[in-house]
Amino acid sequence: MEKVDVAIIGCGPAGLSAAVNVKARNRSVLLVGPKLCSSALHKAHRVNNYLGMPGLSGDELRKSFIRHVREMGVDITQVSVSGIFPMGDSFQLQVQDEFWEARTVILTTGVFAAKSLPGENTYVGKGISYCGTCDAMFYRDKTIAVLADDVEHEDEVRFLAEVAKKVYFLPKYEKTGELLPNVEVLRDKVKEFQGGERLETLLLAEGGELNVDGAFLLKEQMPMAQLVSGLELVEKHIKVDTNMATNIPGVFAAGDVAGKPYQVAKAVGQGQLAALSAVAYVDSKKGAPV
Repeated sequence: MEKVDVAIIGCGPAGLSAAVNVKARNRSVLLVGPKLCSSALHKAHRVNNYLGMPGLSGDELRKSFIRHVREMGVDITQVSVSGIFPMGDSFQLQVQDEFWEARTVILTTGVFAAKSLPGENTYVGKGISYCGTCDAMFYRDKTIAVLADDVEHEDEVRFLAEVAKKVYFLPKYEKTGELLPNVEVLRDKVKEFQGGERLETLLLAEGGELNVDGAFLLKEQMPMAQLVSGLELVEKHIKVDTNMATNIPGVFAAGDVAGKPYQVAKAVGQGQLAALSAVAYVDSKKGAPV
């Protein structure tokens, strides 16, 4: 199991700022995030209110941030985190099919915009899972549905297909790669999850339905409440104090995920503060750098 002092989940402006400041203080860091790191910044035509750098496009600013991080010697691990679990004085992170240990965690994932589907929250842990590698074995030789946001999730689909008897695959994108024969690709959307004590049926937008034993929702970003159990939220934001600390000791949050306003300058500043707080937390545990 790989070990680091600070794990940063999300590589937008807050996460990148946090990574620079952790690295500057000679602490080891795991930085995890999607390819673009900040799709919102990538799409921004102009960012005119970032001090000292007026008139840049959002993508120019994004690339400048990433370049700075890489020049500091920090790599961006472009996979999804499917779970963060407290382990006494540290945290275990499931990063795709690997496990990492971190002394402290900074959440900078941005705002989770996607709304839950009808019935989704009812059946989480009762037939609905967000992690194929975590829960696949519960569905050996059974029928499952897999909903995927991105082609990057297809490795997880293939793994699930090796375990399950039948897989209904509903991708949100058009072109799929090579899949096993027991995977049936459906060009439809789920309208609602239904069942009794456990999930039994997926109602489809075009009027059909699927009878399943379980469903895997492979999302670019997991809901915070599922990623970190017990995390205190205020509506869709993580509740933090003035040091960017959450209600879970050793877990910090910064940027859009910690509340409005959704501004680059605020995210960068909060990322720095979260990094300083995380390093101070590690020092308080009298831990030598990993």
